[in-house]
Amino acid sequence: MGILKDSKGAYRLTGKTTEADVLAAAEGILKAKLERQGDIGNPRDASDFLRMRLGGLIHEEFHILWLDNRHRILDCQRLFIGTIDGTSVYPREAAAILSHNHPSGVAEPSAADRAITRELIDALKLVGVRVLDHVIVSAGDTVSMAGRGLM
Repeated sequence: MGILKDSKGAYRLTGKTTEADVLAAAEGILKAKLERQGDIGNPRDASDFLRMRLGGLIHEEFHILWLDNRHRILDCQRLFIGTIDGTSVYPREAAAILSHNHPSGVAEPSAADRAITRELIDALKLVGVRVLDHVIVSAGDTVSMAGRGLM
């Protein structure tokens, strides 16, 4: 029940549709539109997307919109939930586990992996975010840099 996306990318109502279903579909349509455009070209694009994501909520939430270097949306994540009139943002409550894959099939951390991990730890420390690990993944193996004492 709710809203389904058909094979042509069109959204269709099915059975009982809630407000949350409609907002989720609207967010999906807007995100798809932005992805087709290739990037967020101006503040209005970001505002439209975030209005669809947050505008119908009855309490405050703090979100982060992740973009690639060409300003294409990668993800939008809720970081903190507040009350009807405020959200406390506590970066010290945030922690991150980094991960990337090695298509070569060898999950061993390279010198570049160690360097970028150190850079990200230093950068995130500035806003109170702790990096707990950097996990490198291959088709048959994983390596935890924290587990290896590399962090």
